[in-house]
Amino acid sequence: MLNDTNADPRPPKVYQIRIEGHLGRQWTNWFEGLTITLQNNGHTLLTGPVVDQAALHGLLKKVRDLGMPLVSVTQVQFNETPPHRSKKEKKMKAIVYTKYGSPDVLQLKDVETPTPRDNEVLIKIHAASVNAFDWHFLTADIFLIRLMGGGLLKPKDTRLGADIAGLVEAVGSKVTQFRPGDEVFGEVFHGGFAEYVCAPEGRLALKPANLSFEEAAAVPMAAVTALQGLRDAGQIKPGQKVLINGASGGVGTFAVQIAKSFGAEVTAVCSPRNLDQARSIGADHVIDYTREDFTQNGQQYDLILAANGYHSLADYRRALTPRGTYVMAGGSMAQIFQAMLLGSWMSKAGGRKMGGVSANIDQKDLVILKELLEAGKIIPVIDRCYPLSEAAEALRYLGEEHARGKVVITVEHQDTV
Repeated sequence: MLNDTNADPRPPKVYQIRIEGHLGRQWTNWFEGLTITLQNNGHTLLTGPVVDQAALHGLLKKVRDLGMPLVSVTQVQFNETPPHRSKKEKKMKAIVYTKYGSPDVLQLKDVETPTPRDNEVLIKIHAASVNAFDWHFLTADIFLIRLMGGGLLKPKDTRLGADIAGLVEAVGSKVTQFRPGDEVFGEVFHGGFAEYVCAPEGRLALKPANLSFEEAAAVPMAAVTALQGLRDAGQIKPGQKVLINGASGGVGTFAVQIAKSFGAEVTAVCSPRNLDQARSIGADHVIDYTREDFTQNGQQYDLILAANGYHSLADYRRALTPRGTYVMAGGSMAQIFQAMLLGSWMSKAGGRKMGGVSANIDQKDLVILKELLEAGKIIPVIDRCYPLSEAAEALRYLGEEHARGKVVITVEHQDTV
């Protein structure tokens, strides 16, 4: 802040200067390092230490020089809740559940707004997307969910929602990559179906500039699963013949496009109503699974990524080239156990590799996807959007397996500032 060798040795006072209009972060130096926070009511909040009244008057003169109306000037203390925020404003709307079951057990409740830890970012959520991951934690239809930390008789974590996009509201003391006002997207594991959520900065990236919040929220888990399944587990190479089974869902629609970005020849397997969609996102060939069984038609592929489907490992193996690779990225409980228990053994029995992928959200991969999205090489496919209050309907729709692409939840905020 401003330096004065004769200044009072006591800590400087902290002020909040509220002005009408929005300023970008490039004005930080102009305002001597004060934190710039944009607010939905059209105001900008400047917050930080000011050494003395002369320095404060200097800052206010800079506001006048910009021609931006001054709304208020308030002195606060370090770590003090700003006086304009009431106890009521610490509450937020969130979807919670206290027992496993159908979407009917979900409730929209007022809960405490979280506070970021040192390495966390507080995000004002504008959109979140629904994944099979959320369905499994809601219903515990895969018993492993209960054994792997979900809670044996009832959920340990009563929140749902992994994929989010929104605005950075506040940052922890050790966060270096983001600042209030940044538009971000990423994964939070639980708690995304809410107005606010905290996330480690390593699970976030800046939102692609050409995407809406809804489109950005549709990306993380599905696209990272597709990317890691094709690139890491599948070792995809240009010119390979790649088949995507279940090409119309969230993972499948991204997998078709990502495989094309690697230079592969892509075959998409889906239902009749989704054939045109598969072609529109780049599939070279399409197969209607109601009329043709790709495991029985004599065609073989260098890489098969199964985002859904009902075939056995033996069926997939038959459709692979002698050194081909099968990657399970989603499917039934039987398929999951087959891949876990038999995949390694079947891989050792011949040149073909059989395995699976589980998305590991990595900031580097989010940045790779951001670049692909901004270049127009991949686009999110969104089936429909629901408001936060209808999150149960969004999950019910996903659970019925009718979704074409992604299902997104939008979050509207009432201005409380």
